[in-house]
Amino acid sequence: MTPPIGEIWVYLSASPLLGLTVTLLAYQTAHWLYVRSGQRPLANPVLIAVAMLATLLWLTGTAYETYFAGAQFVHFLLGPATVALAVPLYTQFKRVRSMLLPISAGLLAGSLTAIISAVLIARLFGADLATQASLAPKSVTTPIAMGIAEQIGGLPSLTAVLVIFTGVLGAIVGGRIFRLAGVSDPAICGFSLGVASHGIGTARAFQQDEQRGAFAALAMGLNGLLTALLLPVFAGWLIQ
Repeated sequence: MTPPIGEIWVYLSASPLLGLTVTLLAYQTAHWLYVRSGQRPLANPVLIAVAMLATLLWLTGTAYETYFAGAQFVHFLLGPATVALAVPLYTQFKRVRSMLLPISAGLLAGSLTAIISAVLIARLFGADLATQASLAPKSVTTPIAMGIAEQIGGLPSLTAVLVIFTGVLGAIVGGRIFRLAGVSDPAICGFSLGVASHGIGTARAFQQDEQRGAFAALAMGLNGLLTALLLPVFAGWLIQ
C-alpha cells in the first residue's frame, strides 16, 4: 500500500539533504525563469527562489530550523564565495588605486545615507526602537547586518528579511536609476550597487561585466566594515 504524501514528506524532511536539494532546485528553477524572461530585473532569481522556498515551508509546515539543517552548507559557502571576489578585484587594482579619493567619499556618503535615511523614515512612520535598529544596517551583507542589529538592540531575524529586500530592490531598479541619472561608468555603477545593495547587488553587477562586479565587491566589503564601526557608536544618538 502506498503511504500518504504527508508521511513521505515527514520521512524526507528528517534528512538534512532535503534542505540542500530543495534550495538548489529552487534556485535553478528561478534562474531558468530569469533567463527565459530575457534577464529582466523583475525576474530576480534570488527573489523567486526565496518565494518558492517560503511557500514550500509554509505549505508543508516545515520549521525553518529543520530546513536550515540541510541548507546550511550553502550558507557556509558564502564565506569562500565572498573571499573569491578578491580575484576580479585584483584585476582592477590599478583603477581602484587611481580612484581612492572618490571611492572614499562615495563610501562615506553612501553608508551614512543608507543608515540615516532608513532610521528617519522608520521614525516618521512611528516605528519602535527595535524596528529602527533593525532597519539601520539594511544595506550591509546579511551576516554583518544581523550582528550589528543584535548589538544595537534590533531584531536579527527582521534585519535579515530587510537586507534581502534591500538587495533585491537594488538589483531590480539600480540599472534604471543609473540610466535616468545618465551614469554609465561601470566602476561608479558597480560601486553604488555594492554600497546600497550588498551581495545581491554585487551578483547583479557581475552579471553585467567584471569591472562593475569588482567595484561592487569592493564597496560591499568596505561598507560592511564602515557600518560595523560607525553604527554601534552613533546608534544611541540616532535611534530614539
